[in-house]
Amino acid sequence: MGNENFDIQSYMTKGVERVVKDAVRATLKNPAESIFMAKFAMASKKASNVRKKYKDEGLHVPPFLIASITSSCNLHCAGCYSRQNEATKDCEPVNQMSDEEWLKIFNEAEELGISFILLAGGEPLLRKGVIKAASNIPNILFPIFTNGVFISDEYFEMFDKNRNLVPIMSIEGHKEATDNRRGEGIYDKLISNMETFKKKDLIFGNSVTVTTENYEDVLSDDFIQMLGGYGCKAVIFVEYVPVSDESKDLALSEAQEEQLRARIAELREKYEEMVFISFPGDEKSSGGCVAAGRGFFHINSHGGAEPCPFSPYSDTNVKEASLKGAISSRLFKVLQDTDILKDDHVGGCVLFEKRDQVQAILNS
Repeated sequence: MGNENFDIQSYMTKGVERVVKDAVRATLKNPAESIFMAKFAMASKKASNVRKKYKDEGLHVPPFLIASITSSCNLHCAGCYSRQNEATKDCEPVNQMSDEEWLKIFNEAEELGISFILLAGGEPLLRKGVIKAASNIPNILFPIFTNGVFISDEYFEMFDKNRNLVPIMSIEGHKEATDNRRGEGIYDKLISNMETFKKKDLIFGNSVTVTTENYEDVLSDDFIQMLGGYGCKAVIFVEYVPVSDESKDLALSEAQEEQLRARIAELREKYEEMVFISFPGDEKSSGGCVAAGRGFFHINSHGGAEPCPFSPYSDTNVKEASLKGAISSRLFKVLQDTDILKDDHVGGCVLFEKRDQVQAILNS
């Protein structure tokens, strides 16, 4: 359980510094990338001081933000939490935040000292205007969680010119596992993208949803070496969160979660040229779940500020309240002040499991 004296701000700041340090090391053989990462390391330190200043004034600003910039997606991945929550659809979405509204949020995030904004969806590359808006803010690193299908010459050029945009392509293991979950032909497209990234000397990462089915494969040296061979610099392991009772058997057991943490520590030692991140990761060392503004929060495609993509509940919209207003939302405050985020739970996500309690806070 979380230590009473645990300081989430310094834990997350140290985490950010480690990621940046690892990324600088991971890009040493690439001059353009190293120069960018060295500048970003300085910007990140500055941002950390800005967050500290706000903390002294009583406002806890998290270093990370997750922005789902669209609810539209071209794929139907098995067990997708976003479709289950009806946050992702096939049709052209209505009332989504405009490119200008997202740019305003990104600018405000920079002023508040936020260092990382993870762009998610749906499929974020469907929103070219938002990606262009992000490219104008070099002091924030934007990992873009994409299925890789829409990566084109135009995007390769954009990634080359704007090193703060880092595509993170979803892959489920080798060909069979990836195509089974994501659709026929997706694996080959990902490999083709990776070959082009390597040829153009561009940084990219991979995101892997870890389930009981692909657990052995995605943690194997064979898989990690394959990604590393193509020049992958960051692997983000996302523990599968069960979205319905039928998909519960895909969630890792507690023993497997322990093994995952141990394996990630091994991978960090063994493959120094790559960065390994686990999400939600080791909640035990961070004094519980870091959602709801403790370490990050989520903005959905309509501007609703939510604790986490897996917990789609909101009492504040950034269109009306601004980012600062969202950070101070009543829902986040109650979640931070009670012990819900520190509770034991099954599977990757405490807020998903305690969704009735979150709903009750909203209704009270």
